[in-house]
Amino acid sequence: MSETSSPRDDDKRQDDTAQAPLIEHLIELRSRLMRSVIAIGVIFLALYAFSNDIYTFVADPLMALLPEGSQMIATEVASPFLAPFKLTLVVAVFVAIPFVLHQIWAFVAPGLYENEKVLAVPLLVSSVALFYGGAAFAYYVVFPLLFDFFVHTGPQNVAVMTDINQYLNFVLKLFFAFGVAFEIPIATFLLIWTGATSVESLSKKRPYVVLGCFVIGMLMTPPDVISQSLLAVPMWLLYEIGILFGRLVRRRRATDGDDTPDDAA
Repeated sequence: MSETSSPRDDDKRQDDTAQAPLIEHLIELRSRLMRSVIAIGVIFLALYAFSNDIYTFVADPLMALLPEGSQMIATEVASPFLAPFKLTLVVAVFVAIPFVLHQIWAFVAPGLYENEKVLAVPLLVSSVALFYGGAAFAYYVVFPLLFDFFVHTGPQNVAVMTDINQYLNFVLKLFFAFGVAFEIPIATFLLIWTGATSVESLSKKRPYVVLGCFVIGMLMTPPDVISQSLLAVPMWLLYEIGILFGRLVRRRRATDGDDTPDDAA
């Protein structure tokens, strides 16, 4: 006599089958996250011996403009230790970004189509390069101009003695702001490539984008026109670069006979 399974047993087997891949994905995700954390920890331990030198390097744009003999101060007892420690940890994450993105790519790649894989790798590389470029632009271009403005606009009888922790929070905010702002071409390109919007639509919204760039610059930088403009103008130019690449993609699709009407957006 053969055994017959009830509908409830069949539903249970289907649920178990559906949960098995989910559990496997969660295990793989945990493994990727652990590798990323370990990589950041290893880099941090390697850099910690140079934490004071790293802080000195980051503080150079301001210290070069202060009068001879000037120095920073620590208004909190633990600041001489915590400020370099915090900066070294941030630098470790900064250095480990390519490895972390590689782990993310290895996790999501099996679920992508071949044409998506071909596009994803250049986008990941470009994203990392643009983020690094934004941080470098902030350090080598923005900081000297910004600090020169701050140092020489105050009253002559006021000595500039910046707290090391406040300075660190200030520059990290600018590093992050410019790093994210330089990702605008990637975001613009993806919006056009996925069909979420069109080149014509983005071009028509240019005046609003320029205004939005200055508003974002005002919110993400100190309250002065120089730093606001130094963030807003590159954001606008990067937006134009994203539109340019979007036009190239549309032309390529038209050449390949796979053009999607832009007006559908």
